[in-house]
Amino acid sequence: MLNFFKKNAALIWAKKHVQKAEEFKKNAEKNQEDLLLSLVGTAQKTLFGREHDFENIHSVKEFQERVPIADYEDLKPYIERVKKGQANILWTETPEYFAKTSGTTSGSKYIPISKEGMPFQIAGAQSALFHYISKKGNADFVNGKMIFLQGSPELEEVFGIKTGRLSGIVAHHIPNYLQKNRLPSWETNIMEDWEAKVDKIIEETEKENMTLISGIPPWLIMYFEKLTEKHGKKIKQLFPNLQLIVTGGVNYEPYRDKMEDLLGGTVDIIQTFPASEGFFAFQDDYTKEGLLLLTNHGIFYEFIPLEEYGKPDARRLTLKDIELNKDYALILTTNSGLWAYSIGDVVRFINKNPYRVLVSGRTKHFTSAFGEHVIAFEVEEAMKATLEKYPAQITEFHLAPQVNPTEGLPYHEWLIEFEKEPESLELFTNELDDQLRARNTYYDDLISGNILQKLHITGLKKNAFHEYAKSQGKLGGQNKTPRLANDRKVADLLEIYKL
Repeated sequence: MLNFFKKNAALIWAKKHVQKAEEFKKNAEKNQEDLLLSLVGTAQKTLFGREHDFENIHSVKEFQERVPIADYEDLKPYIERVKKGQANILWTETPEYFAKTSGTTSGSKYIPISKEGMPFQIAGAQSALFHYISKKGNADFVNGKMIFLQGSPELEEVFGIKTGRLSGIVAHHIPNYLQKNRLPSWETNIMEDWEAKVDKIIEETEKENMTLISGIPPWLIMYFEKLTEKHGKKIKQLFPNLQLIVTGGVNYEPYRDKMEDLLGGTVDIIQTFPASEGFFAFQDDYTKEGLLLLTNHGIFYEFIPLEEYGKPDARRLTLKDIELNKDYALILTTNSGLWAYSIGDVVRFINKNPYRVLVSGRTKHFTSAFGEHVIAFEVEEAMKATLEKYPAQITEFHLAPQVNPTEGLPYHEWLIEFEKEPESLELFTNELDDQLRARNTYYDDLISGNILQKLHITGLKKNAFHEYAKSQGKLGGQNKTPRLANDRKVADLLEIYKL
């Protein structure tokens, strides 16, 4: 009886939520402008607001004239003051949390999450589930066990501000109606050794009625692989009632074939786009690619054409200015005190009514050693098309330039860990090169102009990327090996795993 009530309550809540959501889909452009002016008005008296004349900002144009694009290094002096407990610096109060992320030039980054911002992080995930329930008419999963593969929920304090990984922070805000069915246990969740943690998660879940599993694709694959190795069965055999996988953090498509093989049966997938800085988008249409951009969730968006990113005269576009199928660096202004903040993600709009995006890469993850500026989306789409023509199973890959080969012209080196190699690696290589040339005219020109030779594939041993991540102290957590780079730092470290 209780299960019946939970399922029907979920269906009713979901229907009401989706009906209400139609309003923000239709009024996205106006909502965005109103939101920016509201954020500026709220922060007028902050240190940042006074320094940037917020009092005299009455339009998007005036905001863009007064507030330059910033990265973490630009905002770091303000954040350091916030870390010491000072209020009214970037936002009116001190943050409720700091989401601690691993940085490169900045070391660890402390991303503020305000009292106003945290509810939107939770609402984004809830909205993704409600849209699924409403559109599929399916809420059976609420009665089974759910697992959230995430970072440790154990938080430290920085001058009284709770600090930890975003996924660990979110763990403290899981709705009550999901808490009782949630796994793993607190004791397992706070384990820092990722391999030991996954082993323990398997112990706690392998005999349960699992209906929903959430995590980023590399974590899910690691968990599923260990389960299948232990039991010799596909995941749907072990969890026959598994209905839903919620994933985010990276593009799901390159992992789809591997996931489908491990699952061994049909499971619905919801793709999401969360980050420490906010919850940006989720999949609301399961028949096509693209994630619904959340334009009423406390974040004002700007978009810089990728080819102009980093240039002093780069255009800062808003929703009304964007074009479909172009790549844009994503810029955020949030209700947690991030102002014109470059998050490092690249998006591509595939629909305007409503606004739907694909995450097409990272501003720092590209290959352009020869002027080709190949981005992650092009690489992943080329691989996807190649796999359709010459089937194979790929665990992971990394692309890097080989500028000074021992002989011949320079080339792109693809370091690939195959689960199952194609029948003909030569045909696979040629097709992959052709597919990339079709997607990037600069790369095509370099090949046809005899500046570059065709790409080379270097096969890697099983578990190569797992061992690489482990050797770098980047196993689990929020760490993801970049799919491509403009140098050979990652490639040279992967070389030791060559077949």
